[in-house]
Amino acid sequence: MRKMFKNRKIILEKNYKISYIRSMKPKKGQRLRDLICQWPSGAVYTQIYLTKAGYSADLVKSYRKAGWIERVGTGAFKRCGDTVDWMGGMYAVQQQLGIRVHAGGRTALALQGYAHYGRMKEDAAYLFGSHTVRLPKWFKVRDWGIKLNYKRTIFLPYDMDESFTEYRHRGVTIRISSLERAIIEVVYLTPSEHGFDEAQKLMELLAALRPRVIQSLLERCDSVRTKRLFLYLAEKADHPWFRRLDVGAIDLGSGNRMLVEGGKLNRKYMISVPIQREKGREKKHLE
Repeated sequence: MRKMFKNRKIILEKNYKISYIRSMKPKKGQRLRDLICQWPSGAVYTQIYLTKAGYSADLVKSYRKAGWIERVGTGAFKRCGDTVDWMGGMYAVQQQLGIRVHAGGRTALALQGYAHYGRMKEDAAYLFGSHTVRLPKWFKVRDWGIKLNYKRTIFLPYDMDESFTEYRHRGVTIRISSLERAIIEVVYLTPSEHGFDEAQKLMELLAALRPRVIQSLLERCDSVRTKRLFLYLAEKADHPWFRRLDVGAIDLGSGNRMLVEGGKLNRKYMISVPIQREKGREKKHLE
């Protein structure tokens, strides 16, 4: 009798374990299905984000071993078989890690359809963040097929939401500079990384900028050199929005600013520019 009860107990315990396993497998399978189905195309997911969503490092490791996801770098993953580029990585940096960095300058202009006509393909992605913002190692060291040119600067304010916009790429959305902010960032990098001619050509493309946003950005810009050069290039482009700026409200500092060695001084904005540019300017005025 005692043996019969013991065998019955064993059978009940075994049946309970089988029932428990059967009840757990669909839930685990459902969690995996939920993760894969909700994973945007072209997106990188970080372990920090996955942990908050209830996917432990061990669980993620098991998914990786099973071939559902692949590593992008330490603590970063993509769906198996998916292709990701720097924008998929930027999505994770911005939205999952909450790092205040954005695509700006020439990159933001190109994404919004204002690439320089002489440039067939962008060879670098220009990213901007403050001095204290560091990019995660997996994002910096991965070969995205394009150079990441990260500028740590606070020459423009970061609390002006209207100076940013969103860009949709495949299944992700990233934060980039508005046209107004982007062209000022281009000027900031002129002539160190962009030539005067390229900056001028890009300026000439931007006939529909918002003068109110330009005004606010220039008034709060910390770089006197950038403000002077921007106004110089904008005046030469002669767009209607330039005539609506209140230049007197913009602090242009004092003294000369030498932008190029052996250049010619533009007396209005007190900056040295390439001699050929000023000769062309003088010729135009004489005509």
